[in-house]
Amino acid sequence: MGVPSLGCHCRVCRSQDPHDNRTRPSVLVSREDHHVVIDTTPDFRFQALRQGLESLDAIVFTHGHADHILGFDDIRPFNLRQKSAVPIYASKETLAILRRTFAYVFDGKPALSTIPEVTPHEIEGPFELLGTPWKPIPAEHGDMPVLGFRVGGLAYLTDFSRIPEASMPLLASTEELVLDALRDAPHPMHQTVEQALELVTRLRPRRAWFTHIAHDLPHRETNERLMRLGFPHVQLAYDGLSFEVAA
Repeated sequence: MGVPSLGCHCRVCRSQDPHDNRTRPSVLVSREDHHVVIDTTPDFRFQALRQGLESLDAIVFTHGHADHILGFDDIRPFNLRQKSAVPIYASKETLAILRRTFAYVFDGKPALSTIPEVTPHEIEGPFELLGTPWKPIPAEHGDMPVLGFRVGGLAYLTDFSRIPEASMPLLASTEELVLDALRDAPHPMHQTVEQALELVTRLRPRRAWFTHIAHDLPHRETNERLMRLGFPHVQLAYDGLSFEVAA
């Protein structure tokens, strides 16, 4: 839902620390002058403006929940600037949700105004973007199948409660691991901080970043707690975070 949460007056929602001001999770993967976005959140337009994004080579979707797709219509300026459709990559289930939610994009009917122009690609296995293999990582978000992605040294896993054992080899030798850690209290569709730390202990990445963070976790205090627990290489992610990984 983003932080601050609407109508909430908790100390995190009232925090003056800019790290506690969190838009919905999305990632920009860039190589030279080419750019791929993972998920078009309701905050996509603001996020793209903040990062100075002027071109878009493709969009990759993790799943079809509202907080990961509702910025989809805001890709239109890239269609106009680039004079071409934007390739989108998603599972069969997520493509079905996109087609239902944004029927006007896919129904083929004449439009009096601009609509997003896209070329859909169903993810059935590894694919290539930015000259680099992208490996889908099947996971479970409650009872919903979702995808994470392995791109070189990066593994990105937002919105999940369980990773099947068959997906674990895809997470070996990770440089930068970005993973769901909603809060401390249990949730049926997300990992807790404790569960995320158990996964970090097993996978042993060089660094790990917790994402999809609720307003239960103050940024500075949580990072200090992670240090005390013996995880100096684990921190909460924050808006504007950037790092480089091997392709």
